Amino acid sequence: MGSRTAVVTGGSGFIGAYLTRRLVHDGWTVRVMDTMARGEKSRLDPVIDHIDLQTGDVRDIDAVRKVCKGADVVFHLAAINGTENFYNHPDLVLDVGLRGALAIVEGARDAGVPDMVVASSAEVYQTPATVPTDETVALMLPDSLNPRYSYGGSKIVSELIAFNYARDHYSKMQVFRPHNVYGPDMGFKHVLPQFLLRAFALKEQPGGDKIFEIQGDGSETRAFAYVDDVVSGIITMWEKGAHREIYHIGNDQEISITELATLTAEAVGLQMEIKGTEAPAGATPRRCPDISKMRALGYAPQVDLRAGLQKTATWYEAHRAANSDNVLL
Repeated sequence: MGSRTAVVTGGSGFIGAYLTRRLVHDGWTVRVMDTMARGEKSRLDPVIDHIDLQTGDVRDIDAVRKVCKGADVVFHLAAINGTENFYNHPDLVLDVGLRGALAIVEGARDAGVPDMVVASSAEVYQTPATVPTDETVALMLPDSLNPRYSYGGSKIVSELIAFNYARDHYSKMQVFRPHNVYGPDMGFKHVLPQFLLRAFALKEQPGGDKIFEIQGDGSETRAFAYVDDVVSGIITMWEKGAHREIYHIGNDQEISITELATLTAEAVGLQMEIKGTEAPAGATPRRCPDISKMRALGYAPQVDLRAGLQKTATWYEAHRAANSDNVLL
């Protein structure tokens, strides 16, 4: 493995940076392609002297050809993520998602790259008909007027581009659908960081009842996967998985949002009352992946949610000042 070369698009993003660091640790030669518009270069500080970091746009096919030349595999993770961006910048979400997928598939093909791994999302299901959800459940775009679906829609089309534009040109083309990945330094616009930041702020409020509001009635469920487990899954999939296949990478331990809020309070050391509110339009009541296909390859999540949440809480407590103005109580 030490002689192999990988390209990671979106390598300064959350999962991308963890993947980059893991590949370097495992002896790979790694090139990172990222605009740095949303990513954080600091995530790559531990390996910055061991990677080729190229500031480029994944929508630029000439830049893609250049960075991909001589690579053994491209891990395509570049995207505009985060629920706030889905609602506020759906045009950019779609532009990067669709034009980026076209450019990376065609540019890497032109550069002679044999293998490609494309990141999709659990958002392609929206409200899945079956939970736990396996890879054969139909994808759905319930409302083209709701900007939230800009991301899920872009991922559906990205999958189509990956498997159809690339069918005759790659030795291995794979898509993985990550489910609720979390961990230290995942940004500030996702559910878990917002829960933690709000809990820290609530803990510091003097006196009175500590009321922690959640969207929905709290019965909604998710299954959270620690980022190190997900990175191990991506590598396992590429090493042992098949050509033109889709894999769920995540954790199949389902938890309600009320339970998540309770674990958040425990991680922060806060006594609080949880209060439900109206759920936003388009929210999914239940989400949990069936990861049997990945388990058959030898993948198994290792990090318990309580332990992973504690690690995550420790990081956000140390770094929350960087986002103190954007915490909503």
